[in-house]
Amino acid sequence: MKKHGILNRELAGRFAKLGHTDRIVIADCGLPIPDGVPCIDLAYKLGEPSFLSILEVVLEDLVVEAAVAAEEVKTKNESIAGKLKDNLSNISYVSHEEFKELTKQAKLIIRTGETTPYANVILQSGVIF
Repeated sequence: MKKHGILNRELAGRFAKLGHTDRIVIADCGLPIPDGVPCIDLAYKLGEPSFLSILEVVLEDLVVEAAVAAEEVKTKNESIAGKLKDNLSNISYVSHEEFKELTKQAKLIIRTGETTPYANVILQSGVIF
């Protein structure tokens, strides 16, 4: 059994298959899931697990070279916006509508129980070398 990192076998397996520039989404419980994009639903009640708790463990386990969030997070959810800026050095912003379009290209969406607005991020996989 793994001693640390992601213990969820489906997440760990999907992360192992990611290549350079592949994208995953960490989403709040309200983000629409595009047809055809696999979703691992971790939500078990409103607010749990939180977006930030999942972001933290994913960033411990995955090399991330870039990120995208909705522009609206900056004014509608300053707490999440601040944490994104603190944890992701190469983050860009697009409109929420464009963000939803970009999710159609993701290899995976991780759905959290987060209920605060615009608590979503697209993470682009990097390389370890």
